[in-house]
Amino acid sequence: MWLPSALLVLLCLLQLAICAEDFYKLLGIDKGASEKDIKRAYRTLSKKYHPDKNPGDATAKQKFVEVAEAYEALSDPESRKIYDQYGHEGLKQRQQGGGGQHHDPFDLFSRFFGGGGHFGHGGGQRRGPDMEVRVGVPLKDFYNGHTTEFQLEKQMICEECEGSGSADGQVDTCHACNGHGVQIKKHMLAPGIFQQVQVTCDACGGQGKTIKHKCPVCSGSRVVRKVNTFQLNIEKGAPKGMRIKYENDADESPDYVAGDLHVTLTEKEANLNEDNELRVDGTFFRRKGDDLYWKEVLSLREAWLGSWTRNLTHLDGHIVSLSRPRGQVIQPGQVERVVGEGMPKWHEDGDSVYHKTEFGDLLVEYTVVLPDQMEKGMEKDFWALWEKWRKKNGVDLMKDSGRPAGPVGNDAKDEL
Repeated sequence: MWLPSALLVLLCLLQLAICAEDFYKLLGIDKGASEKDIKRAYRTLSKKYHPDKNPGDATAKQKFVEVAEAYEALSDPESRKIYDQYGHEGLKQRQQGGGGQHHDPFDLFSRFFGGGGHFGHGGGQRRGPDMEVRVGVPLKDFYNGHTTEFQLEKQMICEECEGSGSADGQVDTCHACNGHGVQIKKHMLAPGIFQQVQVTCDACGGQGKTIKHKCPVCSGSRVVRKVNTFQLNIEKGAPKGMRIKYENDADESPDYVAGDLHVTLTEKEANLNEDNELRVDGTFFRRKGDDLYWKEVLSLREAWLGSWTRNLTHLDGHIVSLSRPRGQVIQPGQVERVVGEGMPKWHEDGDSVYHKTEFGDLLVEYTVVLPDQMEKGMEKDFWALWEKWRKKNGVDLMKDSGRPAGPVGNDAKDEL
């Protein structure tokens, strides 16, 4: 009789193990993830599944709770070690023993973004100012698409004291202003005439609270300035000046929900050493909208007699071939349009089953370089050749222009 019962218990435990999703998988990280990777994953997913952003969605709310639980387990070195060795059951036993208690997921969210754990785009929550930043991107990343990182110093809620400003967590109501942050001062304007003025409380600096033992990291200010690393996804063909919004990633404070960080993509000037590791000509293409521009240099012989080939290496490494057969002339400043070799035309669906990427054109302007020196024998041969054919069917531009053949005299004299 005991055998079927034991088997039933085992099956129940197995079912629980299957239902409990792996914390690493839940956060989208691997088991070797650093503390920074864990925080980054939590920041992204907690905003994605926050109930304020998904009203009425029970699945998103459950995910929000699970993401918070996963972060709490993996952000603490001791609980992470237990989880890596014994999984969910190990954490459960630790909690039963009085360690590693779960916190309110909204409190955890508030430690990262402020605002009492709410998202800040509604519900009467005070919202902080937005931030603007410009990031320079090389042309090859605009052409190919690229995922990179950029760093930005900004204000963050102090992790040491979790935004309280207190080393021991003790925060008292200011006795000078009774927690209002302001005081009423009386000023005598004249004998018997007084004026009441509301001023910021000197004792608490307008906070309404006092801290006896200040946090050693933030010195009681509750916030610190830190350099943050953000992931930047540059989409293929993204236009210059494109703005990317990072919700709630502006300056943080316990008093308000962080505003949005707006990143504007700008094209940075090409650098031969930094941006041309593949040694491609395309690094120095110039962009205008969806078209690319390039100047190609030809010698006098090539421009006049033809029979030449140029292979340009494009921004993704493929070859664009330019050529002229013998006898085909290229005029100085002549522009050739190579269809379909320009920038990818950006579309929100990208290159997918819903949309096939189209390309602009490559416009090549030809510059002809004339020799500034010739050997005497070469100059003599060229002169004789030109004179021979000029006398047969050449054009005298001076004569045909209708201009005076010699200097024009001016007999009129200035009166002065």
